[in-house]
Amino acid sequence: MKNITIARMSAFVFFIAVWLQIPSFAISRDDYQRAEKLRETYSNKVFKKTIQPNWFDENQKFWYRNNFKEGKEFILVDCRQGTRGPAFDHQRLAEALSTVLSKTYVGQNLPFDTIELLEGGKILQFDLEGRRWRFGLETYECLTPGGEALAEQKQEPEQPQRPRQRNRRPWQNNNISPDKAWEAVTKEHNLYLKSTQDSREFRISHDGDPNHYYGWPSWSPDSKTIVAYRIRPGENKPVHRIESSPRDGGRALLHFNNYLLPGDRYDILEMNLFSTETKERTKVDDQPWDAFGVPRIRWAKDGKSFLFEHRYRSHQRLAVVRVDVATGKSSVIIDERSETFVNINYNPVEPQHLQDTDEIIWSSERDGWLHLYLYDSKAGQFKNQITKGNWIVREIVRVDEKARTIEFKASGMEADRDPYYIQYYRIGFDGSGLVCLTPGHGTHSVQFSPDRSVLIDTYSRVDMPPVHELRKADNGDLICELEKADAEELFKAGWRGPEPFCAKGRDGKTDIWGVIWRPRTLDESKKYPIIEDIYAGPQDSFVPKSWRDYDSNQALAELGFVVVQCDGMGTRNRSKGFHDVCWKNLADAGLPDRILWIKAAAAKYAYMDIERVGIFGTSAGGQSSTGAVLFHPEFYKVAVSSCGCHDNRMDKSYWNEQWMGYPVGPHYEQQSNITNAGKLQGHLLLMVGELDDNVPPESTFRLADALIKAKKEFELVVLPGAGHTSGDWFGNRKRWDFFVRHLLGEQTPAWNAATP
Repeated sequence: MKNITIARMSAFVFFIAVWLQIPSFAISRDDYQRAEKLRETYSNKVFKKTIQPNWFDENQKFWYRNNFKEGKEFILVDCRQGTRGPAFDHQRLAEALSTVLSKTYVGQNLPFDTIELLEGGKILQFDLEGRRWRFGLETYECLTPGGEALAEQKQEPEQPQRPRQRNRRPWQNNNISPDKAWEAVTKEHNLYLKSTQDSREFRISHDGDPNHYYGWPSWSPDSKTIVAYRIRPGENKPVHRIESSPRDGGRALLHFNNYLLPGDRYDILEMNLFSTETKERTKVDDQPWDAFGVPRIRWAKDGKSFLFEHRYRSHQRLAVVRVDVATGKSSVIIDERSETFVNINYNPVEPQHLQDTDEIIWSSERDGWLHLYLYDSKAGQFKNQITKGNWIVREIVRVDEKARTIEFKASGMEADRDPYYIQYYRIGFDGSGLVCLTPGHGTHSVQFSPDRSVLIDTYSRVDMPPVHELRKADNGDLICELEKADAEELFKAGWRGPEPFCAKGRDGKTDIWGVIWRPRTLDESKKYPIIEDIYAGPQDSFVPKSWRDYDSNQALAELGFVVVQCDGMGTRNRSKGFHDVCWKNLADAGLPDRILWIKAAAAKYAYMDIERVGIFGTSAGGQSSTGAVLFHPEFYKVAVSSCGCHDNRMDKSYWNEQWMGYPVGPHYEQQSNITNAGKLQGHLLLMVGELDDNVPPESTFRLADALIKAKKEFELVVLPGAGHTSGDWFGNRKRWDFFVRHLLGEQTPAWNAATP
């Protein structure tokens, strides 16, 4: 009787699956292994993806090597003539080399990887079998019979390895004066001058104490003035982590590091000027302030004034301040303000200080888009806006002060294209002469010739392999086509790339861009669960735009999913309004846009099952993926969250205060995953590395505690010895297993069973 009941239940489940067109996947170890080996399957199957130029002949010629499955070729480009072709007759050289060395060589696989072209390209030189060879390229006669012995490389004695040091920032402690006469020393909380000639010392500050000490000196170029700070220390509270399984065994270890959380008290800085001649102190009048990083001092050439950036902790104001050394009086040169936030921490467009002309090229979103502005830093006056339009500057590449032009990266300028594609432009300081240097349809990277007269433009898309072109660097005109990447072998291996997809966001007007990965064995008559890969950190945008031979999301799709990724509102690299959605609103994570985007994709592709949607992410993506199932349970049914920042009060201050605001308000608690744990309806897997020093592990543990108190079911995986991570191979398998069980409704492989 029991067997009959089971048979009836099985038949019923089968009928429902057929009726709903749910594919019946039998997930096995082999399926996992095929997905896991996809990177290996796709490796070394795309050729001519990159060009490595080797310049010669006054930078007007270069050669590069193309590698193929069974050989290589050397290409010569003449920039003056606009020609590209073989650097020499490969087969003829192979025959000549075979005669000289009494071996058999073939032109498509010569036994060297690098060459030199001498005398304007008339002589080919290369190293082979420990000797240097030269062949004339008119007759292919060997000019060095027997080859020339290579000079022996002197073996340097092995140096003991030193601990790796971080690059020293130019605004960190600069204790020695430019004239090498003095050293600034902090002793007994005060600032002293110590002579480098006779070790005499002079105390030049007198109000230092255990609660107010002096530090961070910066010397004027004439060595007559020191800028130093009287510092009131802020809170220095630790975050603790337990290492349960030390490699050398023994008891568990306690680790800790000082870690500022939102709202913690920062150091308070007072800026002071000290004269090395009179030993007198002058207080700068623009103070004191929370030490949101120690300002970088930019001295005028005459040492009579300097500039610094005053970064307000509220992140709603950023000022460039000039200080007069004689009086200590400050004046604001640039005053950047916002009712939401000024992107102080994550603006990739660094200000350019032009010392010779006393000008600053400044970036601002004041007109709603990230653009460049020109200021007279000496007069303290705005001169003109340099770039303008409904697009953004992404990075300043080079400033030519003599020609008064700027080379920069931008995106969104070209109509009817993905607005995230990066292209290169040039413009004059006055905003005139804007020219696109890289017009191809895709996202670009550039290699300039050493004299910057030409550039190699490489562009691609997620669905188009790289294209390489040689262009003039002054106007972007095409000189000649170089290469198109050869992906034929990859396509033969069954490669299926992602599809770029665009749909409207929550306002019904704004385009949301993303990509879709499908199984290689897609059957459009069936229904496939959807999994979203999310990272919604406002510091950037995250959807891939350039070609990739392999993507881990394609491997996940191989198990029977459609995997998607998009950049919703609240992320960077669009308009200021697009970005501002995150302001005091990180729980939003662009999820309203993402849901509409996925629904639009499912409306176009009937095989996408809108009733079975999962989501996963790490770090800020861990916060957002959990938030998805808490705040949008009607749409997201399954989530896997790794090392999530589940409460913005428990993560690093500078990141969270930038977007959530300062001081800490009630919205921090209202948006916390921990506060909202009781809203869980779907399936949730939490993973955390016990030694995470990026997002404190207690963020995940406290969420687990809140879920338990709310009597919610969930899974928790703690990774011993791991830091800030998605879990490596084990975490990947747990993530795949969780989606297979809860979205596909299939049993996962019995991993503990004996394998053949």
